[in-house]
Amino acid sequence: MINIGKINTLKVPKQQGAALYLEDSASRKILLLDKKLPASCQPGDSLDVFVYVDSEGHPVATAQLPLAQVDEIAWLKVVSINYYGAFLDWGLAKNLLLPFGEQLGEMAVGEAHLVRLFLDDKERVAATAKIDKFVADEVADADEFHSGQQVSLLIADKTELGFKAIVNNSYWGLLYQNELFQPLEKGQKRIGYIKQIREDKKIDLTLNQPGYEKIDPLAEQILAKLKANGGVLQISDKSPPEAIYGTFGVSKKAFKQAIGALYKQQLISIEKNAIHLA
Repeated sequence: MINIGKINTLKVPKQQGAALYLEDSASRKILLLDKKLPASCQPGDSLDVFVYVDSEGHPVATAQLPLAQVDEIAWLKVVSINYYGAFLDWGLAKNLLLPFGEQLGEMAVGEAHLVRLFLDDKERVAATAKIDKFVADEVADADEFHSGQQVSLLIADKTELGFKAIVNNSYWGLLYQNELFQPLEKGQKRIGYIKQIREDKKIDLTLNQPGYEKIDPLAEQILAKLKANGGVLQISDKSPPEAIYGTFGVSKKAFKQAIGALYKQQLISIEKNAIHLA
């Protein structure tokens, strides 16, 4: 079965004519728009391609993958506007239409907007800026998420508390500013973790994996860095969070837990501004 507007894995037939075709599991042929197969792909192999409907209503495929698929939300730039609507750069040669009826306000070339991709009544891929009807503020099923669960994030607007982020293309969540030790920008895609589902069913997020599952690999990283630096590092549990993140890419809390575990094992000693191999 072909999924329009999605990435499909199709087979490259062993026999090809002047045009390149791929086959689905039912041996139905799909035209490959690319002029040639990727260098690593040979007849008989399977190929991941994006399938969409062309201007004549026929399914076509390309090995060039877009920035987003149907039912996903992305931060896309307006590259042109005409009497149909705005056209967005989504990583393919043919730009993506954002009809006037799916816009929230006047748009200008060069602007970027959060949009959701969908199939119109003719199965053509289009975009809508009206994402709020697809992104919920509250979790409907309490069992859908658990603390520490890995999720995909799309960074959205900055607020007084931190950054709003779209979780798995479906929910709003919040990253708190006092727990961020790296710059974020609207439109970035990140891997994040569920910190907690609050009593009001809203999602608190973190970029650091919660709990003690991070401590062992982080402790190994600290030991390796100590050994590479002659047994001493000019950083400790008293160091600023930014310095810790700049050195190890983790929060101050995770770092303190890691060096605390190493100290209990008598592998390091901790001073005010440094740690040493024991």
